[in-house]
Amino acid sequence: MTEPTTEPAGRATGRTLLVVLFDGVQSLDVTGPVEVFEGARRACGDRSAYRIRTASLDGSPVRTSSGLTLVPDAGLAGEPAPHTLLVPGGEGTRRPDPRLVDWLRDRAPAAGRLVSVCTGALLLAEAGLLDGRRATTHWAVCDHLAGTYPKVRVEPDPIFVRDGRLSTSAGVTAGIDLALALVEEDLGREVALTVARHLVVFLRRPGNQSQFSAQLAAQTARREPLRSVQHWVTQHPEADLCVESLAARAGLSPRHFARAFQAETGTTPGRYVERVRLEHARRLLEDTADGVTKISRACGYGTTEAMRRAFVKALGVAPAEYRRRFRGPVRPAR
Repeated sequence: MTEPTTEPAGRATGRTLLVVLFDGVQSLDVTGPVEVFEGARRACGDRSAYRIRTASLDGSPVRTSSGLTLVPDAGLAGEPAPHTLLVPGGEGTRRPDPRLVDWLRDRAPAAGRLVSVCTGALLLAEAGLLDGRRATTHWAVCDHLAGTYPKVRVEPDPIFVRDGRLSTSAGVTAGIDLALALVEEDLGREVALTVARHLVVFLRRPGNQSQFSAQLAAQTARREPLRSVQHWVTQHPEADLCVESLAARAGLSPRHFARAFQAETGTTPGRYVERVRLEHARRLLEDTADGVTKISRACGYGTTEAMRRAFVKALGVAPAEYRRRFRGPVRPAR
């Protein structure tokens, strides 16, 4: 893949965005990023900031996995190498047209920037474009990607992964997060923030944020009282959530509780509590003006240092830096 010279942030230079279309594509994988880049054209005041084009193999309309019909601008054969080549996902990536894979293998390396959304990573992998590279995809497909293409360094947790000029994202809405990150790189933070506000999303999710919320990462326990304990933890992250306290709430011995909790949820009580507290702290940093000290206490960390260690371990940034980079519109401090 070529490595073009980095362009100064905020300077529009007519970057071409080419979106690959195929039967069975997921419509949101296409329209989500396209709305971000189109919004950036308007926000920066230069309609030539991005030249957005869509193309299918022969230029024919395609039917999305939800039944919508998309009409491309052209056929892929006649398209020059773009600044950014975006490959969306969808059911059509499971048994791809060999002609599309051949086109990607031959032509994608000439793109200045190669991007996949969701299972679009499967198309890139089939074309050999992910060999030796770090990549992600929808959480439900990560094992398949890793097992089928062992040369790919699959990272199942992040919502998007950037490896040089290659960027891959997790499922559906994560493509919007990645597109916002690319706009910020191209045109600056203010343009990206304007687009995020217009789309009523926060410019806040770092690529290494987990695809899973605490409740999604852990299965819901099948039976009481474990299910009630899970719910109570999410409502009281500031409480004493040691195994002994949770076991007492469940009316079980600590040993029995820990064993039953992991068997039914797929994670340990301690790991579940860590995820809940981190998730709650992120929301407070993103959505409120509360100080880090107050937030650390509200989330059960006790000290700002304990919260800092948890953030660095899970997200690679300290709480203050996380807030600076990813906070959206805030509510007044309580």
